[in-house]
Amino acid sequence: MHVAVGDRLHVQGRVVGAHAHTAEVVEVHGENGEPPYLVRYDDGHEALVFPGPDVWVEHPQT
Repeated sequence: MHVAVGDRLHVQGRVVGAHAHTAEVVEVHGENGEPPYLVRYDDGHEALVFPGPDVWVEHPQT
């Protein structure tokens, strides 16, 4: 997975009834856009993440 600052990560719920989460990439700590990423979730909290296979990337329109 390769992302840039400003991309949005969409995390699908892993079990029935779990809600999807969306987060904006604030910082990229890996080389060449690779994890880990510092992200800011829609509720405002920030976390360092290593995305799994349940995540897809939305690149902003330019």
